[in-house]
Amino acid sequence: MDRYLVFGHPVRHSKSPFIHTLFARQTQQELEYGLAEPAIDEFAHALRTFFDQGGKGCNVTVPFKEQAFTMVDCLSPRAKRAGAVNTIKLTDDGVLLGDNTDGAGLVADLKSHGVTLADSRLLLLGAGGAARGALAPLLAELPSELVIANRTHTKAQQLAAEFHDLGPVIAQTYEQLAGPFDLVINSTSASLQGELPPLAPALIHTDIAIYDMMYGASDTAFISWAKQHGARQTMDGLGMLVEQAAEAFTVWRGIRPGTKQVLRELKRNLGAI
Repeated sequence: MDRYLVFGHPVRHSKSPFIHTLFARQTQQELEYGLAEPAIDEFAHALRTFFDQGGKGCNVTVPFKEQAFTMVDCLSPRAKRAGAVNTIKLTDDGVLLGDNTDGAGLVADLKSHGVTLADSRLLLLGAGGAARGALAPLLAELPSELVIANRTHTKAQQLAAEFHDLGPVIAQTYEQLAGPFDLVINSTSASLQGELPPLAPALIHTDIAIYDMMYGASDTAFISWAKQHGARQTMDGLGMLVEQAAEAFTVWRGIRPGTKQVLRELKRNLGAI
């Protein structure tokens, strides 16, 4: 049976085995999917061993995405742009192909919620790996402007400069931000600690869409805050998790699984509904 893993540290909380098991059942694919949590300095050895022992593909999550980028034999265009790899496939000719499905998953989830990206003004909070993976797919949707805000402003500036050839992207400090924005995406990990990015409440209005890449059984801190200040459309990153997984599954198996029922099952699994 074909074997797949997700590598991360920590990774025991991962929902990827649950998701991919449902995808396999739905598409009648014979595979097994498990977890791997190597020590930080043992990822390279663990990855090579997995493929030497017959592994077909894997997902890679925090903190190994940048290291995976340096270990594959070739990169997809979106992985090159992201500077990180979250999906690896062993091709039929023995080549390790690195891909990044995070941004595609984000855009697919936003569209599933009816969010319009074309000609919209977008605000992306954070300038780390999650933001980097999202930028090219977001800019491909032709927003009127994409503003990056980050606590360390120089990181936002560097990211904006790197992606400026793809569309109208600029960096601003949190103090410089002026609305209105149509969509705010929180790519920071602040919600994991129950914290908030330093966003002015005045930027929130009733017609804004709020997206937090983090997720949980209840609203994240950022989503709760946005609701308190009048946001009517709020979304967490659970749908992005499922959509990027579907994209990875397609890379591996050549067949696109449906996501709606899997997302419903995942929400039940989390106790969210």
